[in-house]
Amino acid sequence: MKEIWNERYQDKEYAYGKQPNKYLKTVLNRIHQKGKALFPAEGEGRNAVYAASLGFDVTAIDFSDEAKQKAFRLAEEQNVSIDYRIGNVQEMEMKEESFDFLVLIFAHFPVDSRKEIIQKYQKYLRKYGIVVLQGFSQNHPVVSKENERRSGPRDIEMLFTKEMIENDFLGFETIELSEEVAVLDEGEFHQGKSSLINYMGRKV
Repeated sequence: MKEIWNERYQDKEYAYGKQPNKYLKTVLNRIHQKGKALFPAEGEGRNAVYAASLGFDVTAIDFSDEAKQKAFRLAEEQNVSIDYRIGNVQEMEMKEESFDFLVLIFAHFPVDSRKEIIQKYQKYLRKYGIVVLQGFSQNHPVVSKENERRSGPRDIEMLFTKEMIENDFLGFETIELSEEVAVLDEGEFHQGKSSLINYMGRKV
């Protein structure tokens, strides 16, 4: 798996572009009190770097060395610094209750480990910490079937439903949970009509 992502990220161009995810950008710009933000499966750093530019203290995780190098180049362009750690998100250990924000943007995990990973990373959030998530919904294969290139995992069980999110974040106060059809324009690999799940919750 690491080799697959290193291959995707080895090109000079950014696979998902340099601009932050629109949903995340909207959320972060209405948060006035900055804090420590954790970005598992962050890839080339577009979202982490944007958060850092707003004043968040950012830690990113991914197992792709190529992605880390590009994230650091992007951070240098934006004149910000980020902590980027190489490792498997399932195996990475962090201090519990040490982050104010958990950001999961298109972080689709294997079916047999998704619940475990989500529960693990919830422990790293402080009480009243915020989780922000956007990913493809299980309606995405139908919505995107006419796209020239279909984005997202091919395994439908790796895609989200609102019920899945509610079950994954038991004990969280839901601030927003919605499904929408939107046209993505995020680099080469996120293009076209897409069905998305948006979630924002608070740990209580």
